[in-house]
Amino acid sequence: MSVPNITLDNDVKIPQVGLGVFQVPDDGTQRCVESALELGYRHIDTAAGYGNEAGVGAALRASGLPREEVFVTTKLRNGDQGYDNALQAFEHSRRELGLDQVDLYLVHWPVPSLDRYVETWKAFEKLLADGAVRSIGVSNFLPEHLERLVSETDVVPAVNQIEIHPRFQQVAVQAACREHGIAVEAYSPLGRGADLDAPAVTSIAAELGVTPAQVVLRWEVQQGIVVIPKSVSAHRQETNLDLFSFELSDEQMAALTALEAGTEGRTGADPATMAAM
Repeated sequence: MSVPNITLDNDVKIPQVGLGVFQVPDDGTQRCVESALELGYRHIDTAAGYGNEAGVGAALRASGLPREEVFVTTKLRNGDQGYDNALQAFEHSRRELGLDQVDLYLVHWPVPSLDRYVETWKAFEKLLADGAVRSIGVSNFLPEHLERLVSETDVVPAVNQIEIHPRFQQVAVQAACREHGIAVEAYSPLGRGADLDAPAVTSIAAELGVTPAQVVLRWEVQQGIVVIPKSVSAHRQETNLDLFSFELSDEQMAALTALEAGTEGRTGADPATMAAM
């Protein structure tokens, strides 16, 4: 299946659909990622905090695909923030993945209580300048965190990976990203399954002959958002990738947008209070 790319602000291209491996055990990650790569995924998203970078690396090697064909993202663990800590943590992630270069490296959470994300970002800028990474970005950063990075450092984040799904859309965060040319990437793009039973979703799915998950993911990609749905099922991996053979009408898009529930729709932690781990 052909998946379009989103061009980041430094001209690096990221496939708009990827596979997330949050909460996939390391001993099952290789099988999960190999399945996705066989189906045509060329974008894999992991993190040091997931404990499965080694499984991702093993799958990449087993696939036999040329390195440049697969876009790999990993993220810095919160407890490793700080300039020197971040540089050391990156080397550990690079060894676990078995890669010379990572395509996208993200600060996983701002952790404002630590007040180290600016210092951490300067380490990320060094990694970018040294060619150890192709792009650097952030995850779970709110507008005030983005504004501080932009004003106090030299490189604007290429990506902000945040929780987005119909019940929790983070419109203000998305607007702040787009103001600075930061690509928006959605984790938990299905609301951890909570959005799939909404009547608006199921009725559109029935009308189009697709799955509820495809409807929600299509709503996101049609807005130019990068999505990284997680699934260990080959069948669901396949359907989650098949988002470009149909299109939602303006009325269908509006019906899904109307599902916004504000913070009641959030399924993850609040970036304003998320602590180090």
